[in-house]
Amino acid sequence: MYASACNGSKDSSPIFYLVGTPSLQDVFFLPVFFIFLSFYLLILVGNALILLAVVIEPRLHKPMYFLINLSALDILFTTSTVPKMLSLLLLGDHYLSFSACFLQMYLFHSFSCSEAFILVVMAYDRYVAVCRPLHYPVIMTPQTNAALAASAWLIALLLPIPAVVQTSHMAFDSTVYIYNCFCDHLAVVQASCSDTTPQTFMGFCIAMVVSFLPLLLVLLSYAHILASVLRISSREGRSRAFSTCSSHLLVVGTYYSSIAIAYVAYRADLPLDFHIVGNVVFAILTPVLNPLIYTLRNKDVKAAITKMACPQDLGHHEDL
Repeated sequence: MYASACNGSKDSSPIFYLVGTPSLQDVFFLPVFFIFLSFYLLILVGNALILLAVVIEPRLHKPMYFLINLSALDILFTTSTVPKMLSLLLLGDHYLSFSACFLQMYLFHSFSCSEAFILVVMAYDRYVAVCRPLHYPVIMTPQTNAALAASAWLIALLLPIPAVVQTSHMAFDSTVYIYNCFCDHLAVVQASCSDTTPQTFMGFCIAMVVSFLPLLLVLLSYAHILASVLRISSREGRSRAFSTCSSHLLVVGTYYSSIAIAYVAYRADLPLDFHIVGNVVFAILTPVLNPLIYTLRNKDVKAAITKMACPQDLGHHEDL
């Protein structure tokens, strides 16, 4: 795309106006607000319970449980966008300052990258546990786990910086209309009156690195896991091996399903509202489902949360 003329002054910072969902009528703002608020509270409470369970339950201190990273990420990821959405719906607060918009953009994409890389680390953990079980305690030491988690966070925090910085140097009108519920990179680029081609290409390249490279590594890990499991002679052994991976597989499926929804909504010839809803689904779906998946599918997590909720009942049953 070619640059268009800007009406804003170069001496003043632009103000960003979040349009939200254009076709959503005012009468639906309050019901949608309560729906989003319910999801947000579910995310906060569910992930906080998992964080607490991992901290206080010794059985969950095993390397497999990078849950403390995943749960913290889900809280941070949604907190970077959902409170502003709630303010927009309840108070009609559409405006963001220049610095607030780009901070939100950076945090949203950094935390999204972090989740992709943490899922890769968890896939590697499962690969070592299933394919090299005798070497697992030697390979997946606490120091290795900390290094892997720290590397995932560091790469994710650094990766969006070039795109965010270069986008902040683009030309904007004094009031910038963002057709989204938050300051997503592509939505802000499209609202600029500079040539958007370089930034769109950079965003596409980063998306490929963040989405497809981690997915490829996860699939590679599970290809090795599947090959190892199929060599196990007993059905019980195969079932036990698969069960150790089921929660992680569901989380990976949920994460990449939400990305696929956002991508299809953007690429397909659909009304603008569908593009915006696709982004909102990506921002909310995975953090909502992750606590449910790990609580319902993982016996250790379920037992730890039950123990926190009903310590006296659990103690009574153990005495019996």
